[in-house]
Amino acid sequence: MKNDLEKRLIEQLSPRMYESEPMQRCKLHKCEGACCLYGVWADTNEKQAILNHQTTIIPHLDPENQDPEFWFDEQIDQDPHSQSGTVYHTAVYPAPSHYGETVCVFFRQSDFKCGLQVASESIGQHPWHLKPFYCILHPLDLDDQGRITVDETDLLVNEKGSCLRTAPSQVSLIETFQEEIEYLLKVDL
Repeated sequence: MKNDLEKRLIEQLSPRMYESEPMQRCKLHKCEGACCLYGVWADTNEKQAILNHQTTIIPHLDPENQDPEFWFDEQIDQDPHSQSGTVYHTAVYPAPSHYGETVCVFFRQSDFKCGLQVASESIGQHPWHLKPFYCILHPLDLDDQGRITVDETDLLVNEKGSCLRTAPSQVSLIETFQEEIEYLLKVDL
């Protein structure tokens, strides 16, 4: 069993993920959801799941963002890493008080949380149940082979919109991103 897990991790994690870096996760009350400024790509199936749960999601959104007709913009792209191969972009709205002055339609300005995450918890599911893959993945990324990776430390910790900050010591990237890895790969580390 351990060999199967190791093989799966080697196939799905880039070598970079086995390094240690002086970085740690941000705290939502400090960054105020800075990473939510651009919205996110949602696979065709993820978009449909979100729309199928609209009655659960609506009460957890800011009043001006409760119309499902405006949750996704017209931007569509092909994506070889998504389940269906097609992704839609979530709508982004002006937010002068937020970092970058824009926010994803699902961002709650009152508490800096994601409405999809709050809605998921309200129905007894994992907080990421309704969130798109690329939202869960952030600030991780996919390399050219489709393996989970992370950008270089300096780039991440110096960007105000990053979900990472400098740590006082070296931390294994697998440890830093354990929750995402376990959720995305359906493994226990």
